[in-house]
Amino acid sequence: MSNIINYLEKKQIINYPKFPLFRSGDTLEIKIWVVEGSKKRLQTFEGIVISLTKKNSFNCSFTIRKLSNGIGIERVFPLYSKIINSIIIKKKGHVRKAKLYYLRKLTGKAARIKERLI
Repeated sequence: MSNIINYLEKKQIINYPKFPLFRSGDTLEIKIWVVEGSKKRLQTFEGIVISLTKKNSFNCSFTIRKLSNGIGIERVFPLYSKIINSIIIKKKGHVRKAKLYYLRKLTGKAARIKERLI
């Protein structure tokens, strides 16, 4: 049964655009389709990736955190979603953990992440 599910998921993934590979600590700019009434527009959401779930499956999602006027905003995006138009990697972060939930308690300079050199 799981072989059939994996086959169907791989078949569905083909229909979605290819996004760059990213991981926890990276700063991303995501362009999202927003529908307001009958109008449709693009909106950007820029922040740090604090977690990735089920990285190699169709149900993969990631959490982005940004600070807006001193208030932390987190948003969870399914990777294979029609609302995501594009993902741009702004900075690659050097972190030693997969989940960066400790950033929720930090503000200002303490919440900075070192840049990964490639």
